[in-house]
Amino acid sequence: MLDQVKKHLAEIEGFSADSTEALEAFRIEWLGRKGILKGLYGALKEVPGDQKREVGQAINGVRMSVEAKLEAGIAGGASAESGVEDMDDLTRPSGAAPLGSRHPVSIVRREILEIFAKIGFSVADGPEIEDDWHVFSGLNFPPEHPARDMQDTFFLEKDPDVLLRTHTSSVQVRVMESTEPPTRIVMPGRVFRNEAISSRSHCIFHQIEGLYIDEGVSFADLKQTLLYFAREFFGEKTKISLRPSYF
Repeated sequence: MLDQVKKHLAEIEGFSADSTEALEAFRIEWLGRKGILKGLYGALKEVPGDQKREVGQAINGVRMSVEAKLEAGIAGGASAESGVEDMDDLTRPSGAAPLGSRHPVSIVRREILEIFAKIGFSVADGPEIEDDWHVFSGLNFPPEHPARDMQDTFFLEKDPDVLLRTHTSSVQVRVMESTEPPTRIVMPGRVFRNEAISSRSHCIFHQIEGLYIDEGVSFADLKQTLLYFAREFFGEKTKISLRPSYF
């Protein structure tokens, strides 16, 4: 697979966009929902365990090369469009409009997903408007569970219940319904809780959770995964503490 990744890198390096349409086609080809990168990350789970780290880093290198090409193409197009033609209308502002920056939540989400990609986790997504089965019943929430109350959940319809998902665990149910194990995924996304908005909380927030199903998986795998993530994210000297709890 490394040879395939190297070919992709050479292909990206040789790409040159002569129009905004070509640049957009390039973006969709590589970063789209059915793009090449999506397929590479999906194939990562088939790579032998001792090679996953190296291959995962190589795939991340492909993604960064694609993003660098896109940024260079956007900057080049902007500078070209803000050149001599601006002189035709002296009332127009000089230079291109400044590009925006990534939101802190998007930056952190991307960093977290990159860490899990290194150890073979792919990304799964699901709808934000869900039904009772995928949010509650399929996860063994009893009928009297407080999360089913109107004061905790945004219900859009009743009988049958349609609601805004309260956690990304609904994606777990969808993946287990449609995919045969082994499964190793992370599920990022927005979730919604009917809570008072204050300086400390909001009714919309972000979650990232993981699901690992395979033969021979134990609590030791969970512990080591969490330790690996904590050290990659916060620093190699980071320690974690695990304690039993009931929710």
